Amino acid sequence: MGQLHVGNVDIEIDVEGFLCHAEDWNEDVAEALAAQEGIDHLGREQRDIIMFMRAYHRKFDNFPIMRYVCKNVHASTADCVTEQFCNPMVAWKIAGLPKPPNVFFNSFDGKKYFPNPFY
Repeated sequence: MGQLHVGNVDIEIDVEGFLCHAEDWNEDVAEALAAQEGIDHLGREQRDIIMFMRAYHRKFDNFPIMRYVCKNVHASTADCVTEQFCNPMVAWKIAGLPKPPNVFFNSFDGKKYFPNPFY
């Protein structure tokens, strides 16, 4: 367990950087989580992706198909999540959502991540 400092508040995160309490999430927390992942500032498309993931999780309690995310945020490509965050799990983490069980992404080049169906 660890702490994420957001303003004057300490937010509890697990060893992988996921929020321990979903209700702690807000846009300032998202920026702090992004900074922890090496993203200096969340742009408009990144925010749209995160907000869509949050809404999808709220409705279906699941991790969305990445192309579905891109289609629904009206991105110019079907790879918007990997283009904006490299690893889709980073977007999920910044969105303040719990680590999904049995969802793993692998990369062959360290730049593009793909779902691994063997987990």
